Amino acid sequence: MKQTSGSTSISSLLYSQKIAPYVFVLPFIISFSVFFAYPVVSAFIMSFQEIVPGSSKFIGFDNYKELWNPTFFKAIKNSTVYTALTLLLLIPIPLVLAAFLNSKVMIFKNFFRSTLFIPALTSVVVAGTIFRLAFGELDGSLMNTFITALGLEKQRWLGDRWLGLMTLLILACWRWMGINMLYFMAGLQNISKEVYESAEIDGANTWKKFTNITVPLLKPITIYVFTISIYGGYAMFTESYMLWSGNRSPKDIGLTMVGYLYRSGWEQNNLGLGAAVGIVLLAITFIITFVQLNLFGLFKKEE
Repeated sequence: MKQTSGSTSISSLLYSQKIAPYVFVLPFIISFSVFFAYPVVSAFIMSFQEIVPGSSKFIGFDNYKELWNPTFFKAIKNSTVYTALTLLLLIPIPLVLAAFLNSKVMIFKNFFRSTLFIPALTSVVVAGTIFRLAFGELDGSLMNTFITALGLEKQRWLGDRWLGLMTLLILACWRWMGINMLYFMAGLQNISKEVYESAEIDGANTWKKFTNITVPLLKPITIYVFTISIYGGYAMFTESYMLWSGNRSPKDIGLTMVGYLYRSGWEQNNLGLGAAVGIVLLAITFIITFVQLNLFGLFKKEE
């Protein structure tokens, strides 16, 4: 009887409406704690330590003081400029492409969807290698062959700051344009056709329907794409590493914050300094994302 009573109480506890929500969110809480919270806390503690093989000791804010140098500020500047330019390119252009592919008059929709999405399936290592060859300094590289055919001089694409940044942006657009476009297309599928038909009856043209219906109703999708693009911009590393065949671009024109973290933590074997770079990167992305959501997104009350 005691066993039956005990099993009954356990069953009633598991099927309780008060306990059930916590049971369902428990997998997320566990994964979040193990794969995010614990590493962040560990990195925060490491950022105040000098870590050498076999031992570590607390050194206060020395690692953060060491970050006060021109190389680190250049890494922040490069990552910020790259992120800002990718936001200017990878939000409006995919939105317009999605609107075109969702149009009734558009032909070969499936072909263009597949063509724009295929780059996302390509390994970033392979893509970076191909772009490094295409934007090489030799006369026979693809881009130099193209511009010399137009009567222009060959360029050191990866040796100049702005040309190198342009190459990174072209790689980013080539790789992520299709994914962002699919996000917007998914949002367009949820907009009722009756809304557009009503607007047509009222005399709205294509531009007015786009600006007064499509853009406002896609606000949640836009906020999501904006948020993940901020993270993706500041987290960019592999593209730069592959374009310059390492983490040593000329005059650090391709150095990013993650690249500086890699240089400090692994190349210079200073894990404490690398952890400090990671904490600063986390703080920057958190602040920017919080401000963005506060101005345009989740924390702004709708009227």
